[in-house]
Amino acid sequence: MTVSATRQGPVRGRTSRDGVTSFLGIPYAAPPFGTLRFREPAPPEPWTGTRDATAHGPTAPHAPYAPPFDVLIPENDIAGEDCLNLNIWTPAPGPGARLPVMVWLHGGAFTNGSGSASAYDGGAFARDGVVCVTLNYRLGADGFLRLPGRPDNRGLLDQIAALRWVRENIAGFGGDPDLVTVFGESAGAMSIGALLTTDAARGLFRRAILQSGACHHFLRPKSAELTAARLAEKLGIEPTAEAFAAVPLPELLPAQAELRAEVNARPDPARWGEAALNMMPFEPIGPGLALPGPECGVDLLIGSNREEYRLFLVPTGRLDVLPESKLRAVTAAYGLDPAEALPVYRAGRPGATPGELLDAVATDWFYRVPAIRLAESVPGSYLYEFAWRSPRFDGALGACHALELPFVFDRLQDPSYGPLLGAHPPQALADAMHGAWVSFAKTGSPGWRAYDRTTRTTMTFAAGPDAGPVGDPRARERLLWEGVR
Repeated sequence: MTVSATRQGPVRGRTSRDGVTSFLGIPYAAPPFGTLRFREPAPPEPWTGTRDATAHGPTAPHAPYAPPFDVLIPENDIAGEDCLNLNIWTPAPGPGARLPVMVWLHGGAFTNGSGSASAYDGGAFARDGVVCVTLNYRLGADGFLRLPGRPDNRGLLDQIAALRWVRENIAGFGGDPDLVTVFGESAGAMSIGALLTTDAARGLFRRAILQSGACHHFLRPKSAELTAARLAEKLGIEPTAEAFAAVPLPELLPAQAELRAEVNARPDPARWGEAALNMMPFEPIGPGLALPGPECGVDLLIGSNREEYRLFLVPTGRLDVLPESKLRAVTAAYGLDPAEALPVYRAGRPGATPGELLDAVATDWFYRVPAIRLAESVPGSYLYEFAWRSPRFDGALGACHALELPFVFDRLQDPSYGPLLGAHPPQALADAMHGAWVSFAKTGSPGWRAYDRTTRTTMTFAAGPDAGPVGDPRARERLLWEGVR
């Protein structure tokens, strides 16, 4: 057992045979319930004696993923109110080492996920000389529902509180508080996109890695109010903090999940606002698109997967049955002229079905184009695309959303990734991708040329001859989105 100090008191972790010490379930804020429900995160209470930190703490309340995603996406659920906690993996517990720090923000559409899933074990980062931190933040209504008299974006406030805790305490675990990289995927990356323009987060991290998410996913206040009104209607209550606090979690959490299903089944902008396109009724709330610009002061590594949207089309069976009329309607809803845009996408994919074309268009709208816009806004940023295709679902799953995660964390053998990865994923690709993330955290460079509007250098992570940097991939498709997204 190993003991390290925090401002709240000492914690006891466990050291593995490979020399990595883990400290699990350390509270960075008080339990967000009772009088603290739907409020800013409050500081954690100090403790007497040495706190055991050898087991994960409670996760933020959430409903399980609906099938088939419940078996495809890593998830865990640990009951308890003390859910605002974090986990640390370090090769050098104790002050003095001053190692780079990486803080992970998990995905899950702002309604699911946790920092304690085995999929996010930070041991490989610690093995390679980085102090890795993962954390929980409030989800769904508790984290992102707009409520009168309560702060918006409570989940983001939790993330900021965790980053402050890291700044104040990580030196005791061998980390350098001035060399923090925050990294996240999907909702975690979208959170970082919001943090980049949030004054309260300024100075809390030096670098950021955004995987499959950037700055374009948010709800304007009026859209967020539509979500709150509909959730209150489903529960038969007034849309107030007091009324929602009185609803037992076993009733609130399923209602949240049903709400997202309603958005997917009936994506009417008059009913949902921006959520009709984002398909997420719980998101960061803001007045409009905010890109950080050259004055950002944060080194950025940004990217997406080549076939992100297949995760939502293939396991559900929609890829093969989607009609041309639906493809044209969605393309138009995204702001493109189907008559102009679809021939361009078809030219790059001879013989593609409407479902396969929808994957390409939706992947660009949700993930690739927002990544490009962020890279364009902050000179010196690095851009990547993950292109390795999973053999699952007879190869149709492709380079889908979340598939890069086991490569980033170098955890190809974690059973929770098996349903996405299939058999025999390439370890060499994990070595390359995980190594690039470590290099970026240590030096500010992942190992290829920065993105600019002339060369548009994009690193392709793939197996075999397709791997390596390329200039302006799929340029004609990118140009379709100029002035649109």
